[in-house]
Amino acid sequence: MTAALDCDVVIVGYGPVGQLLAILLGQRGRRVVVLERWPEPYPLPRAVHFDHEIARVLQGAGVMDALAGSLETASIYEWRNAAGEILLRFGRETGSALSGWPESSMFCQPELERILDRRARALPGVTVLRGCEVVAIGQDAKGVAAEALRADGERVAVRSQYGVGCDGANSVVLEALGASVVDLGFAFDWLVVDVIPNEPRRWDPINWQLCDPARPTTLVSGGPGRRRWEFMRLPGERIEDLNDDATAWRLLAPWGVEPGNARLERHAVYTFRGRWADPWRRGRWLLAGDAAHLMPPFAGQGMCSGMRDAANLAWKLDAVLASLASDPLLDTYTSERLPHVRAVIDFSIALGKVICIADPQAAVARERDMVPAARAAGLRSPAPLPPIGPGCFAVGGARARTLFVQDRVRCAGREGRFDDVVGGGFVLASPHGDPARHLDATNAARFAALGGRSAHVARDGPVEDLGGGYARWFDAAAAGVALQRPDFYVFGTAPRIEDANALVGELLEQLAA
Repeated sequence: MTAALDCDVVIVGYGPVGQLLAILLGQRGRRVVVLERWPEPYPLPRAVHFDHEIARVLQGAGVMDALAGSLETASIYEWRNAAGEILLRFGRETGSALSGWPESSMFCQPELERILDRRARALPGVTVLRGCEVVAIGQDAKGVAAEALRADGERVAVRSQYGVGCDGANSVVLEALGASVVDLGFAFDWLVVDVIPNEPRRWDPINWQLCDPARPTTLVSGGPGRRRWEFMRLPGERIEDLNDDATAWRLLAPWGVEPGNARLERHAVYTFRGRWADPWRRGRWLLAGDAAHLMPPFAGQGMCSGMRDAANLAWKLDAVLASLASDPLLDTYTSERLPHVRAVIDFSIALGKVICIADPQAAVARERDMVPAARAAGLRSPAPLPPIGPGCFAVGGARARTLFVQDRVRCAGREGRFDDVVGGGFVLASPHGDPARHLDATNAARFAALGGRSAHVARDGPVEDLGGGYARWFDAAAAGVALQRPDFYVFGTAPRIEDANALVGELLEQLAA
């Protein structure tokens, strides 16, 4: 027997990236069907970190309030050698980052997935089908098809206008599309151990890397009440010997962690790789998350990169489905995201090359320059991620392709972060007045159809800039008006508020091109 379903977008895979994409589309009124092969969520921790940008994306997905009690802020990230000397130290002591959230937040993935799942299922247009293994996909000029098989033998056939593979490193969608994979050949095996201590213990810093050639080790938070260790497999060490309860406890013992004061939640050996698929789109099928890219964990950007994919893709799919943009807009998904991901992979590998050294002589050479440089630099501000690649952005616009600021504001008696008080989506903002007053009637109507909004954000404006973050951003950008996209990237800026009409006009032209 076959069950047939129709929708706007079918998503294969229901990890955090698939969940987030389903939410972002469902919030826009889209009909979404998610096919997930596993009948139950994976119960053990995997990803443990997201940054300020992803916190803002999750804010837009309506889940940050529910997550608040499940996060641990990590302000400082250190890299030390075996003697305890600092090789790298970066972070910020206090305050929020550009997106209005802490630079780094640590969490437990099963808890995040539970909250995302609850949010997704609360949206009337989202249908989640677990225990459905996709066995075939196809497409034609009008849409895509996916066929899945339940454990009881029932077949599920889904027809939709677009499909997205969010089904992880062993993606069936990637394989079916025949996309090639570029592997940079940087691969190391690490034993990942998650621990729940019986009593609270203060770690300073919360996150750090021990660059000891005798055993390179990662020590990070796993969210409140949890700790994670990662131990690199040494030359000559067998994976089956490393991936063992007794080995895990032996490696934890120098840190004062033992069966009498902690519980071993899990241990598993992972091979950290740097690779990406090319292309990310074939016709009406697209790839996102681990199906499109993998990277070592040392920059904490694996899941973050997948969630950026979802934020980028959601608004573009919605605009095309609503006939507010032409189908080629979806080509900018790859042109924007792939160069950014490649840069983040390169950065993650560069960090990996600092720690993945098991040769004592090579470690000495590494530290000859890094220790003095770290002493001279002190605490470094977190390096901003590179701009995303070219795509749907103003030509020559200052600050285009970079993140727009979010700070605390007050408007109509309500105080909070801008997105909660004023709203997200396409936002035209200026410190010099309401930029919407400079739009002609045609552009104003078409911008409104996109759900666009405008804001006069200033110390004495109707949207009061409480922290001065907007004043600082516009001053640094030498801009009089800025246009934000729904994924919080700057479409473009202009020096005068009177240029708002040209800026909106350029956006509308690009969407229609």
